[in-house]
Amino acid sequence: MNRCSWATNDLNIPYHDTEWGVPLHDDRGLFEFLILEGAQAGLSWDTILRKRENYRAAFDNFNPEKVARYTDAECSELLLNEGIIRNRLKVASAVGNAKAFLKVQDEFGSFDCYIWAFVGGKPIVNRPEGLGDVPAKTDISDAISKDLKKRGFNFVGSTIMYAFMQATGMVNDHLVTCFRFEQV
Repeated sequence: MNRCSWATNDLNIPYHDTEWGVPLHDDRGLFEFLILEGAQAGLSWDTILRKRENYRAAFDNFNPEKVARYTDAECSELLLNEGIIRNRLKVASAVGNAKAFLKVQDEFGSFDCYIWAFVGGKPIVNRPEGLGDVPAKTDISDAISKDLKKRGFNFVGSTIMYAFMQATGMVNDHLVTCFRFEQV
């Protein structure tokens, strides 16, 4: 079975085969990827996948209403949690992003409506033949990043947002030789 060349181990193969690139329209799931992609900055995605269940437990299953209410004491406690990335800026960003996320929901009805509007409500289908054909960022990820930053989000640079777009199916970057390309 042909897969994208980055899917090589027991951790990332199931993720690749079932989640990556599948259009996601659930606000909780979108918030999860927003936080995880930000946490991944400077690290490998495999590191985040290994810690994903710990993140779900630590961040109340990525419930933005709960995360937005975290106190300084709760954030300090998170920094002691060895199951997540213990970076003060990334933990604070998760709380700040939860607050900004709720404001976007209030303004647009859902984060889903807001974020998918950047791609006209349907996935961009690329046709990469190799990993070298997959960009690190695009004009659309630049625009998303700029708008999110304007709205008070952190750890949402253009490269992070392009990875978010790939993960949530806003863009299909499965290689054309990958069995998931046509499925997604």
